Amino acid sequence: MRRAIRPGLLTMAALCAATLAAAVAPAPAQAQDAEPEILGSYTDWTAYTYTEDGNKVCYMASQPKKAEGDYDKRGDIFVLVTHRPADGTSDVVSVVAGYDYKDESDVTANIDGREYSLFTHGGRAWARDTATDKDMVQRMRAGRTLTVEGTSERGTETTDTYSLSGFTAAHEAISKACGV
Repeated sequence: MRRAIRPGLLTMAALCAATLAAAVAPAPAQAQDAEPEILGSYTDWTAYTYTEDGNKVCYMASQPKKAEGDYDKRGDIFVLVTHRPADGTSDVVSVVAGYDYKDESDVTANIDGREYSLFTHGGRAWARDTATDKDMVQRMRAGRTLTVEGTSERGTETTDTYSLSGFTAAHEAISKACGV
């Protein structure tokens, strides 16, 4: 069964990949449209904001502390939480795998023992609905570890483990920046 992708999520994931790569470079004096600005780094999470089509977008990202699987190469891996106030969305949880997921496969996200099933499209996974996004974010604010398990289009199983240290502070930063 095909699932609809929420508007802007593919663009956000592509932008985040570029942002994480550029995070180590010095920031220019003036940010251009869609060029992310770092709001702050909070232990294992970094908060960002940028403007897209004149609208403010705020997000936070983290890379795994541990990435497991029998693979030869893999792209950037991270988890994101995004606010798009102009679209009326907040706390949108997404995963970038660093590979394309197996067609029609689900990803399992586990936050300190609570499991969630995420849907996939290409190399990205999302919570199925707003209620799941909100529940995941609340559990991540109180949690210690997020584990994400997925299967690549080649059948390779991966397990990525993220620290939730700094999650709450980063979430507060993006919420304040976007007025959420």
